[in-house]
Amino acid sequence: MRLLIATDAWRPQVNGVVRSLEHMAEEAPRFGAEVVFLTPERFRSFPMPTYPEIRLSLVGRGAVSRILDEVKPTHVHIATEGPIGLATRLACARQERAFTTSYHTRFPEYVAARTAIPEAWSYRALRRFHRGARAMMVSTPSLERELSGRGFRNIMRWTRGVDTALFRPRNERVLDMAAPVFLYVGRVAVEKNLEAFLGLDLPGTKVVVGDGPARAALEGKYPEARFLGTLSGEDLARVYASADVFVFPSLTDTFGIVLIEALASGLPIAAFPVTGPLDVVGSSGCGVLKADLREAALEALAIPKDRCRAYGETFTWQESARQFFSNIETAHAAC
Repeated sequence: MRLLIATDAWRPQVNGVVRSLEHMAEEAPRFGAEVVFLTPERFRSFPMPTYPEIRLSLVGRGAVSRILDEVKPTHVHIATEGPIGLATRLACARQERAFTTSYHTRFPEYVAARTAIPEAWSYRALRRFHRGARAMMVSTPSLERELSGRGFRNIMRWTRGVDTALFRPRNERVLDMAAPVFLYVGRVAVEKNLEAFLGLDLPGTKVVVGDGPARAALEGKYPEARFLGTLSGEDLARVYASADVFVFPSLTDTFGIVLIEALASGLPIAAFPVTGPLDVVGSSGCGVLKADLREAALEALAIPKDRCRAYGETFTWQESARQFFSNIETAHAAC
């Protein structure tokens, strides 16, 4: 298999889409696959309005058609619904190439949070985008049920994994702060519902790792919280291992790789009972999911770290890659 993956999300962005795709490329040889990426690095781009950290590529169907002719992939996967994803979809349709897609991000909710565009309009556009795919991959059963109810078809499951050698419990605590430490990791943006966490009356210290367009305003509004900016690798892993509870206030994430990074680090989860936490935490006993996030955070303090670690170890990138490449082969075999 020579797989071309078209994605608008790419380095230097730090998010679950980028991490997932990078791990698929690392695992590809194990499954007899070679991965070639079509990313914003190939094109001129401009910053996305209201979210300059994300750049939108200036790309058309013709440019992608030429790249397809050059790369000669046996399979094509479109990971995002941005300019590169759309151009690749159009090029595949023109060349009568089969392709698969994946649904990573709740763009309708994100767009509605920033503009007056109704969610229904965005979902209509997304249905059209994914309709031509041989399969659309989603990360959880809850998301599959929700999107099926919205008229999406040909859905296949693709779970996520975690590097359990990097994200693990550690004896050292690099956070010299009042305990207990309640941690959030992710984008600092309006759609992440961070104020639901930062506004809680909790003992100890609230810590935010990540960056985004809402950071300056939130730092000013919540001076008692500690904002550490974007961290990665060992620096990020040591912070996870130094915290006591991972608080996930998002109502819109489709999975939340940070959830399983936290679990692998021995952290219990406090979150709302919504898609993502419901699927990842479920009935594992490794988190508290409640409409009252403060109660969830306080109750999560009693959950044993070794239980969380053991559960976190069940999410592997090898299994994620097995599902991913199997889905692509199965979908293309049906052509």
